[in-house]
Amino acid sequence: MGYLRYVAVGDSQTEGLNDGDERTGYRGWADRLAEMLAAEEPRFRYANLAVRGKLARQILDEQVGPALALEPDLVTVTAGMNDLMRPGFDAAAVAEDLDAILAAFTGAGACVVTFTYPDIARVVPLARRARPRVLDFNARIRESVRRNGAVLVDTFHHRVTTDLRMFSPDRYHLAPLGHARLAAAVAEALGLPGSDQTWTEPLPPVPLPPPWRRAGAELVWAAAFAGPWAARRLRGRSSGDGRTAKRPELRPMM
Repeated sequence: MGYLRYVAVGDSQTEGLNDGDERTGYRGWADRLAEMLAAEEPRFRYANLAVRGKLARQILDEQVGPALALEPDLVTVTAGMNDLMRPGFDAAAVAEDLDAILAAFTGAGACVVTFTYPDIARVVPLARRARPRVLDFNARIRESVRRNGAVLVDTFHHRVTTDLRMFSPDRYHLAPLGHARLAAAVAEALGLPGSDQTWTEPLPPVPLPPPWRRAGAELVWAAAFAGPWAARRLRGRSSGDGRTAKRPELRPMM
């Protein structure tokens, strides 16, 4: 079916971080999906309310109301990863917030798409202790999707979703290739013309670096990215502080 009014809500992945930059603007998987939808329907309009750093409760409180006011027929939701990576993560509480988000949109008659999360221990070996959290939270997401009649893009079972070439150097955000694959995944879940499961195909193999080089890369990554992230948490700061949505109104794709 064709969609006329697509609204994306969520955090940095939906905002499109690292598919572009602060100077030229971010594109991201949601913009890429919107381009596909616009190619099928000239009356199509798209809004993106996502803001980096937002927790699930913030998305519920700050984005759901404005999104519903736009009367969307399609909504995509990314919520929970910023919660999951923080100390004191309460899976039940975050899943309840996500459930409320999905229920609000499906209850308004929109088609709603959301996602499970990949095995982040394969992306960030230092985060291997977070694997049980991911497994548990993904199970809660699947249950919420079933309960609310949403559409699920289940990324966890596809090895390509943890290939480092899918991610930017910070390993938190997708690279352009990752955003392109995720847009294709949503297109396939929605059954868009020309979509298929090629987004799940592994990337060409590359030689594995020796252990000493891998260990060095982990130390460099920790100093460049994990340290600053932890420092923001200690200061009670968020990357989204003071930021607003990049595309708060429904507009045609240009």
